[in-house]
Amino acid sequence: MAKPGRSGASKGNKKGPTKGTGGLGRKALEGKGPTPKAEDRAWHVAGKRKAAAERYAAAGGKGKPGGKPSGQSTRGQKAKSADDTETVTGRNSVLEALRAKIPATAFYIAQRVEMDDRVKEMLSIATHRGIPVLEVTRPELDRMAGFDGVHQGVALKVPPYEYAHPQDLLEKVVHSNRTPLFVALDGVTDPRNLGAIIRSTGAFGGHGIILPQRRSASVNSAAWKTSAGAAARIPVALAANLTATLKDFKKQGVFVLGLAGDGDVSLPALELADRPVVIVVGSEGKGLSRLVAETCDQIVSIPIDAATESLNAGIAASVALYQVSTLRAAPSES
Repeated sequence: MAKPGRSGASKGNKKGPTKGTGGLGRKALEGKGPTPKAEDRAWHVAGKRKAAAERYAAAGGKGKPGGKPSGQSTRGQKAKSADDTETVTGRNSVLEALRAKIPATAFYIAQRVEMDDRVKEMLSIATHRGIPVLEVTRPELDRMAGFDGVHQGVALKVPPYEYAHPQDLLEKVVHSNRTPLFVALDGVTDPRNLGAIIRSTGAFGGHGIILPQRRSASVNSAAWKTSAGAAARIPVALAANLTATLKDFKKQGVFVLGLAGDGDVSLPALELADRPVVIVVGSEGKGLSRLVAETCDQIVSIPIDAATESLNAGIAASVALYQVSTLRAAPSES
């Protein structure tokens, strides 16, 4: 008599090979494969960055937009090489650079950017000049603009700033029958102060800026931004030795006026405004260096409230430039 079977147990009697699925269900078990890398997903931020880099490379650029130049060490910043570029950001600065025909290498515009007259003009100029126009994400522009940069949806890659020679700067103004008005910076290391001074120089009829080669801010992206585009119009010269350059200017009839809180001449009483002048601005902390101060024809002070210790270098230069321009514009007494 056969034993009763257990519930759920296999009977175990085989009738030979049974017909299977032939592997038809194997693919369902394998799944869809490994997850694609972030940069290979078009909708991912990394994917959009990769696409922007490919468009940039296709337009003739090198490396990633706003990234480190290829071969640059990650252990510290190296000195700029001849093929490095600067990133100009902000609508006014970019538009002024394009109008001034700065030889830009790429124009970046944010996706779904708000179009105004400035943006339309930028696109028109860039297209007319054959500058590659690259649409990128706002996070990419944020990275290009830097930690505290404000790009307003646009950026422009420009070559390193070309500095003039101080003597060429002076000769150009003299030959144009204008009365020279320059600003020299002595130890001003903040590029935003430099940008503000460039802007004020352009606003009040100045003809250029003179920087020492050492211990000075340079015309970089921060200076471009703060100048609101004035860096495209106002030349900046580089002096190997600021004291020696000021002495050369004096020999050619230019009066050197240094700004300092303890000056012997008050700015409102300045009598040299209608002469060829170079205004020297020192650093906010240390002021004018000893050799530069000794070279000045006059040390000029700006009257301020006793509760205020000193003025920012950019503001001091602006006040002095305004005063000189006002005195020059005033009708002379007969």
